Amino acid sequence: MSIPRLVSPDDHIQEPAHVWETRLPAGLRDQGPRVERLRGRCNLGAGDLTFVETDDGSWADVWRYNGRLIPILRIAAAAGLPRDEVDIRPVTFDEIRKGCYDPAARLADMDTAGIAASVCYPNMFVRFCGQQFSFAPDKELALACIRAWNDFVIEEWCDGSAGRLVPLGIVPLWDVELAVEEAKRLADLDFRSISFPEAPHVIGLPSIHSGAWDPLFDVCASTEMVISLHIGTGGFPMLAKDAPAAVPNVMASFNAGYTLTDLLFSGVFARFPALKTCLAESQLGWIPYVLSRADFVYEEMCGEGFTGIDKAAMPHPPSWYFAHNVWVAFFRDPVGLSLLDRLGAGQVLYETDYPHTDTMWPSCQDAAAEMVAHLDPETAADIVANNAAKLFRIDI
Repeated sequence: MSIPRLVSPDDHIQEPAHVWETRLPAGLRDQGPRVERLRGRCNLGAGDLTFVETDDGSWADVWRYNGRLIPILRIAAAAGLPRDEVDIRPVTFDEIRKGCYDPAARLADMDTAGIAASVCYPNMFVRFCGQQFSFAPDKELALACIRAWNDFVIEEWCDGSAGRLVPLGIVPLWDVELAVEEAKRLADLDFRSISFPEAPHVIGLPSIHSGAWDPLFDVCASTEMVISLHIGTGGFPMLAKDAPAAVPNVMASFNAGYTLTDLLFSGVFARFPALKTCLAESQLGWIPYVLSRADFVYEEMCGEGFTGIDKAAMPHPPSWYFAHNVWVAFFRDPVGLSLLDRLGAGQVLYETDYPHTDTMWPSCQDAAAEMVAHLDPETAADIVANNAAKLFRIDI
C-alpha cells in the first residue's frame, strides 16, 4: 500500500551541549547544566538514571547539574543501531547520529525515513515533561533552564524547518501560576503542544481531579495547544525494584490506562470542551476495554457515594469525551489495529519515536505501510499522517 509521508506525534531531541551554556543569563551559567566527558558506568533502575566515574568504565558525555551526573544513554539515541547492539551503555555525542541533536541532520533523517513532520519531546536529561528542572531545588535557575529550553526549541530546533519540526514546550510544574505564565508565552510563540505528566499525583504534584491545573488547561484549550502526556513522566509505581527491564518494556503502556481513566472521569473535558490531549506510546489494544468498562460504570454504577460520578458535571459518558478530546499514539500494535471499529480511527496516530529503541528508522514509512496494509487507503492515511497533522495544526 502507498501511504503519505508520516506525521509523528512522538519523537525526541537529544539535548545539544550548548543549550544552557549559551542561553542562560550570564549570572546563572556556572550553575547551569553542562556536558563533561567522563569515564564510568551508569545504572537505570526504576527510572532513576545515575552515573558513577570509574577508571574501567566507558567514555561518556555526561550532564552535570544539580549535584548529579546524567549520561547520554545508547537506548535514548539508538537510531540506526542494530537492535542487538542497543543497551544502557553511556555514550558520547561522537557515537550517536547527528540527527539526534542537530535540526538540519534530523530533517535529513526524516527524509530518509519518509517523515513529513515531527513533534519532539525532550530526551532523558531534561526528561519528557521537564522533571529535571521542575524538581530541582534552585527554582530561579530551574525556571531559567525551562525558558532557555523552550527558546532553543523555537529559535534553533524548529526555525528553518518550514514547519516540519513542531514546537512542544515544557512548563514549571512546581507552580501553576508560573506554568500558566509560561504557557501563555509559548502560545504567543506558536507552540503547538505542552508536555504534561501522565500522573502528576504520583510525583508529588496536585492530581488533575483537584482542579489545581484548570488554569493551565484553560490556556491550552483557548490557544489550541495540545496537552501531550508521555509514558514514563509519572514513573512506574507498580515496578518492583529488582524487576528486569523487560517488565516496564512490556507494561509501560498500561500506565496510560490510569491516565486515560483519570482524564475521562476528572470533569476536565466538560469544563474545557476544546481541550485536546495526546497520549504518547499509549498503544491501542487495551483502550476498547477501558472505554467499555468506563461507560458501564458511568451508566450502571452511579449511585450516590458509590462511584463519585457527578453527571451534572460530566453530562456525557466517558467514550464521548474520548472521541472528542483524546488522541492515542502507537508504534507497533497489530491487536489494537484490529479493533479500530471499537476504538475510532480518528483518534489514532502512528509515531516513529526517533531516536529511541522502538524507532523503526530508517524504514519508518515502510513499517507503517505494512502495519496499515489491511485498512482502506483513506483510513490508513489518516492514521499515519492526517490525524496528527490536524491535531497539531501542521500544514503538510
